[in-house]
Amino acid sequence: MTHPEEKLAALGLKLPEVAAPVAAYIPVLRSGNLVYTSGQLPMVEGALPMTGKVGDQVSPEDAKALAQRCALNALAAVKSEIGDLAKVKRVVKVVGFVASAPDFTGQPGVINGASELLGAVFGEAGRHARSAVGVAVLPLDAPVEVELTVEV
Repeated sequence: MTHPEEKLAALGLKLPEVAAPVAAYIPVLRSGNLVYTSGQLPMVEGALPMTGKVGDQVSPEDAKALAQRCALNALAAVKSEIGDLAKVKRVVKVVGFVASAPDFTGQPGVINGASELLGAVFGEAGRHARSAVGVAVLPLDAPVEVELTVEV
């Protein structure tokens, strides 16, 4: 099996530094053989590349790319806890939140940005249970937030 970070590189992606928490929590926690990330915003070098509601200020296509960035940030948090992404046995669950315009119903397509990345990186072990939830607003007016649970 190709190493997960080699798969990321083949996609033109690199793990970022773990995003600093924006409130009173830690980015990642391991309990037994499960690793839980806090909700990850699509931060790039400490800033949000876009803000606003999906279906209004942010297009679904842009939001899907932001969801991929959230998943990349979550993988960075996982790596910071376990040391090597090759230790991930399975992605168990993805929870995605989409700050949505009142009439926007495409949350599953947006969160596919995270799910598709995890599938590309981990193959069959990247297939997971998932929730894609529309919400009124997210921290810092982020369009998308994603959290992961992985088994190691």
